[in-house]
Amino acid sequence: MAKLYYRYGAMGSSKTANTLMVRYNYLEKWQNPILLKPRAETRDGENILRSRIGLEAECGIVEDFIRDFDSKISHIDAIIIDEAHFLTKNQVDFFAQIADEKWIPVLCYGLRSDFKSELFAGSKRLFEIADVIEEIPTVCWCGKRAHFNARIMNGKIVREGEQFQLGGNESYVSLCRRHYISGDISSPL
Repeated sequence: MAKLYYRYGAMGSSKTANTLMVRYNYLEKWQNPILLKPRAETRDGENILRSRIGLEAECGIVEDFIRDFDSKISHIDAIIIDEAHFLTKNQVDFFAQIADEKWIPVLCYGLRSDFKSELFAGSKRLFEIADVIEEIPTVCWCGKRAHFNARIMNGKIVREGEQFQLGGNESYVSLCRRHYISGDISSPL
């Protein structure tokens, strides 16, 4: 039986690198994985998935894949989705149905929560219905496990604003709960 997987982590936990490595593993076994991301994720261009360490690959767009699904179903061995926290509830349900009815594993990678520590719609639904949920750990500057994505501007944590704002190391830092709450974003060196 195929499963719906959710592998989540804070910013900087190598989610995209893991996504690309899993895709490579399928390709190495002569399998046909489909690599997708939501249309909202445009940092590296519309059809490129790029990790911070430089791995990259062409990818499709979730919304286009769903729209054209019936014509794309043949010869798919796995569906791999990066930035899955941006999925809608209905999109997550669609991919769960693929796992259940088409016997195609769906591997989703994304954040647990936003900069206010609130769940995204996609991550919430994946936590509710995924068959396998795994954390990809990363650490705070203090060495403790980081679970929080702090949005930063001018060296300070931003606590208000829209949930959706693309960015990388210039806009976000991963923190443990203690430093997220206190607003301490860097070591005292």
